[in-house]
Amino acid sequence: MNAVVNPTASFVVLGAGQAGGHAALALRAAGFAGRVILVGDEAYPPYERPPLSKKLLTGEVGLETTFLRPAVHYAEQGIELQLGRRATAIARAERRIDFAAGEPLLYDKLMLTTGGRPRRLALPGAELPGLFYLRSIDDTLALQPALAPGARVTIVGGGFIGLEVAAAAARRGCRVTVLEVEDWLLKRVAPRVIGEAFERLHRRQGVDLRLTTGVSGFAGGDRLRQVATSDSRFIDADLAVIGVGIVPNVELAAAAGLEIANGVVVDAFGRTSDPDIYAAGDVVAVFNPLLGRQLRLESWQNAQNQAIAAAKNMAGAETPYAEVPWFWSDQYDLNFQMTGFCHEHDELVVRGDPAEPQFSVFFLKDGLLAGACCFNNPRDVPVARQLIARKVAVTAARLADLGVPLKQLMRG
Repeated sequence: MNAVVNPTASFVVLGAGQAGGHAALALRAAGFAGRVILVGDEAYPPYERPPLSKKLLTGEVGLETTFLRPAVHYAEQGIELQLGRRATAIARAERRIDFAAGEPLLYDKLMLTTGGRPRRLALPGAELPGLFYLRSIDDTLALQPALAPGARVTIVGGGFIGLEVAAAAARRGCRVTVLEVEDWLLKRVAPRVIGEAFERLHRRQGVDLRLTTGVSGFAGGDRLRQVATSDSRFIDADLAVIGVGIVPNVELAAAAGLEIANGVVVDAFGRTSDPDIYAAGDVVAVFNPLLGRQLRLESWQNAQNQAIAAAKNMAGAETPYAEVPWFWSDQYDLNFQMTGFCHEHDELVVRGDPAEPQFSVFFLKDGLLAGACCFNNPRDVPVARQLIARKVAVTAARLADLGVPLKQLMRG
């Protein structure tokens, strides 16, 4: 039975990114009639982050295309959009949020969608002009004009952000070097066969990839001119982009006494350790029963769907949220999609030829599909997600056989 929600209550969504925007809109869609206040510390209405390292960075789309909705839409939905406000504390006993400037806000229920921030390097020269991080619209707008044809660009980090920026820079005619401290790309999220496929992709585009190579500092005097590597070499650079992961913005939640474990811990309904405070998106750590593990996901799908589900529960529903994770990345002419959990497996199955542009890699654990990585193979993805969610037993031989349509495997 749905909980009864006071129609005059005030619900505050703190964090006006993609998760926050969807949460606020979902509250109205769920029929909540009280006051909805969406607060963010940036100057922009809620926007999607994937274009920041792709088409917005290359200049193929304009700024407004990243917005979830035009700013006026929130007013039309009776959502108070308060931008440029930085929260400094949550007083749970008083149900109050304090800000660096302006009056505090009182809430009956609170949703935390505070996201994350780039992990910064504490190295000599790390504050030199010419070093960039990429997380916000302003970051992209600052980096975009620096990616001029012929510019020498060093990317620190061979994860998805680093590789997407490398692809964007190469397409704009830059001379690109990627430094990755591990022995294959994307090692944090995928096994070697996936990293090697991305290595071939970028090398074909002329990117200078240097594996097992870290960074020891940056030099240049008035601005960046060289990147010092862990093997005592120097790379001439006009700019460097740092992409070494994000740090979840848990400080407000932690100071308020909420449970933290690699993120703000929530239950299946999106509730934190305080039943009047919910959380969603990149900042959240939650147990996923479909995968049997606690995860903090940094993806477009999770930011949207988890926020919508948590908002519905905040408005009175009692519906647990559990989806098979899904992620995509566009680089050059490649559409890459990953679903499930691809790191722990008993068997690795390749469907197709990895030397060709189109193939898929499946990961089996205890006779069940645990994850899939699909290169220019979008039709394999929804089937793989269903196989994972329904825990259908599959064999490596049938997965590898191109003569067996994947949909046949749904019948076991």
